[in-house]
Amino acid sequence: MLVRYQLPLCAAVLVFSLPVWAAKKVDLDYHITLLPQSDQAQVRLTLEQGTAVRSLDLDLGEQGQFSDFSADGQWSTAAARTGNALRGVWKPASGKATLTYRVHIDRHAPDPLNGKPRYASRMTADWALFRGEDLVPRARLDQQDGIRLQTRMTVDLPSGWKNVETSWPRIGKNRFRIDDVSRLFDRPNGWMLAGNLINRRARLGETDVTVSAPKGQGMRRMETLTLLTFVWPRLQAVFPRTPDKLLVVGASESMARNAGAAHDSIYLNANRPLISESGASPLLRELVQVFGRIQVRDRSDWIRAGVAEYYSVELLRRAGGMTQDRFEDWQSILTRLGRKVTTLRAEHVDPGMTARAAMLLSALDQEIRQQTRDQKSLDDVIQGLVRMGKVSTEDFVQLAAGVIGEPSKVLATSLLQ
Repeated sequence: MLVRYQLPLCAAVLVFSLPVWAAKKVDLDYHITLLPQSDQAQVRLTLEQGTAVRSLDLDLGEQGQFSDFSADGQWSTAAARTGNALRGVWKPASGKATLTYRVHIDRHAPDPLNGKPRYASRMTADWALFRGEDLVPRARLDQQDGIRLQTRMTVDLPSGWKNVETSWPRIGKNRFRIDDVSRLFDRPNGWMLAGNLINRRARLGETDVTVSAPKGQGMRRMETLTLLTFVWPRLQAVFPRTPDKLLVVGASESMARNAGAAHDSIYLNANRPLISESGASPLLRELVQVFGRIQVRDRSDWIRAGVAEYYSVELLRRAGGMTQDRFEDWQSILTRLGRKVTTLRAEHVDPGMTARAAMLLSALDQEIRQQTRDQKSLDDVIQGLVRMGKVSTEDFVQLAAGVIGEPSKVLATSLLQ
């Protein structure tokens, strides 16, 4: 996100050295109204003080996804530089300023099993399942110096709908605080579920966990919560970050059959097994994504995908949920899936590359244990990795060398060239 600072250097240093509490706080409120009769949500952004923001440049995606814009101040749209996407720029009026628009909720994605379209997000007469990113698009925020936006979200439910669940802290009835320290522009990202829901809740470590699904969707709420409880101590031993809240949502009716992680939240298709016949777990794979929050650069997506695949089974094995022979069977399956892979360097990896990346990490773990006489393991590399920003393959190789005490022979492979 871009903010223009035009202060002299000495003044800029003073501004940046000010603690967060010293910045002037300006309220930014999201008001979401769900409209199942039209498969839409109405979104209203309200700035307590419009002059706090010079402009908000929104990525509107393909034409028709967002519509019916109304703004206090100046609003303009234009084609993006590439593709068929649109951009919208809001320059708020002074005083209290509002931007209102509508967005369609239903979205389709190809089924990973047969390629046929299924719902990636959906609104029915009784419930809606979607991501906050669907409601508020990515944006570039240009705000005044010394301003801190204080963001909240309120959701208005249709008549008869009981509740709404998000991964953000609840501060009132259907009201949440949005505070993402990794972004300048706070928006309600992560999975959201509203309607007539059944919830199961637990406190695992320092995290409030909710497993939620609409009535009649066949979600295995208690089984999901039990599996999370079973592996949680092992998960915490590897990953230093602990979210305050974790939301697991699910549905089955024409929904995508895969699993997906977003901000401190996970989507599962209610009809899919929690642990597959191979021993891998879609739930645990996405849980590793949530805890790790690994970001990559320079065609290094193999790191993110490989860590999720490897630890989804390794954590289950450490917790006593998989015998050694079953673990070796899983390794054999990955070896077959990845046997034709010649490189792991790509912006986005496919299943074969993911399998090969997981096997590479398994071999690296063995190398580290042998070289350090079981004093260290792959866990030490991961703990350094998740504390970094965007990482590259070169960063990963250097981290491993630092743990081993010398360059890794396992990582000196043409797969990473």
